[in-house]
Amino acid sequence: MELIKQSKFLSKILRHDPKSAGVILDKNGYASVSEIIKILKIKKSELDEIVETNDKKRFEYDIHQQRIRARQGHSIEVDVELLEFIPTQSLFHGTAYKNLNSIYKTGINKAKRNHVHLSDNSETAFTVGKRHGSSVVLEIDAVKMVEDGLKFFKSNNGVYLTENIPPQYILKETEKIN
Repeated sequence: MELIKQSKFLSKILRHDPKSAGVILDKNGYASVSEIIKILKIKKSELDEIVETNDKKRFEYDIHQQRIRARQGHSIEVDVELLEFIPTQSLFHGTAYKNLNSIYKTGINKAKRNHVHLSDNSETAFTVGKRHGSSVVLEIDAVKMVEDGLKFFKSNNGVYLTENIPPQYILKETEKIN
């Protein structure tokens, strides 16, 4: 349970508010592992466990394991070196059922984050959406979005990212759970 709490704090530091912990991120979102260990008051082996067991694979080390970063989900400006990706099928977005009216009017917006997050399967999208209560999974016409000039990226942990999703690209609601 303590490592889950530390993982959430690490996510806050690396994705949203490094200054609150006195952490300096480089342009690619990396922080010093030794600095993070001191701030979290944990051992390197515990940080390794957080990185390895995080259910969404949010964190990654550099090749030498001297630096650590969040792979995506930032609300601060960093370059996590995303590669452009051209989807060949629909993608899925999980959200709270209560957001549907707004989504159908204005689309899926990144809000305070740098990107909208999508997955290549409805199960993962459902898991993301259910964090917010009653959940719905929306199928997105990613192929048409690319044809119309919108861009996608894929993070190292398989999350698909785009700036915003206008409502005309929402194909259907694929699941509802109350």
